[in-house]
Amino acid sequence: MSLFSVVEFDKEAGRIIFSVPEFYFDSFEVIGKQLITAMDARIVEQQMDADLHSWLIDFEGAQFMLRAEHYSNSVWLEALARTEHQEELAFIAGLF
Repeated sequence: MSLFSVVEFDKEAGRIIFSVPEFYFDSFEVIGKQLITAMDARIVEQQMDADLHSWLIDFEGAQFMLRAEHYSNSVWLEALARTEHQEELAFIAGLF
């Protein structure tokens, strides 16, 4: 059983919202890497702001942003362009 599940998959918006174990901002890297591994994706670039992690990830040649916001304990994956990579997003959503 996965630690993660899909709360919402909005194909039109190009976004998947995940349910994840509770995390602290400074410990997101561990949970984020577990999620990336479960997707069989790879991290291209990581950025950390005051309350937001933003990771550029590659999934089979398609690039997405994985974001995690501390105050709302929210984690979501979004397509860089809403109309692109809808099939890949649907596949990822089906993994969880």
